[in-house]
Amino acid sequence: MAFELPALPYAHDALSDNGMSKETLEYHHDIHHKAYVDNGNKLIAGTEWEGKSVEEIIKGTYDANAVAQSGIFNNASQHWNHAQFWEMMSPGNSAMPSELEKAITEAFGSVDKFKEEFSAAGAGQFGSGWAWLVQDADGSLKVTKTENGVNPVCFGQTALLGCDVWEHSYYIDFRNKRPAYLTNFLDKLVNWENVASRLK
Repeated sequence: MAFELPALPYAHDALSDNGMSKETLEYHHDIHHKAYVDNGNKLIAGTEWEGKSVEEIIKGTYDANAVAQSGIFNNASQHWNHAQFWEMMSPGNSAMPSELEKAITEAFGSVDKFKEEFSAAGAGQFGSGWAWLVQDADGSLKVTKTENGVNPVCFGQTALLGCDVWEHSYYIDFRNKRPAYLTNFLDKLVNWENVASRLK
């Protein structure tokens, strides 16, 4: 099936009061994400991947031993990553549902400890990449980071929360202050109900 750019689940200016500007979303969603969709569709046309789901393409083209991933993987994975990212944020400062708070506290000791670990993963990712809260097949939660477009699908994990730490995600609003962007993301942008809905 062809990749399609999903509409944002909120207006472009809906996150402005929470630290993500209209300009950032116009560039990030309308230009960057659209490029992954358009390029991905061109690359899979006429190949064995045409008609496959984005998850199948990610799993089938990821090479754990490769220094650089293929163009098909990069565009498919970044399309998937961004589609999740938009849904993981909301204009309202959503409260963390009790079942998610309990799971996070059991895994990390406290919500604050989780936020510290998540922020450290994102700030410590050298170059472009993502910070993730994932659930392993055994149900356990952990924080990970991935380079470029690599994501939890590659490792059979469920992505509960992901934060884009490519510079295009934060440079308009935070310049080179990635740690401040991560703190703002966790404190003001995350749609915790969406995160909770992903728990297995």
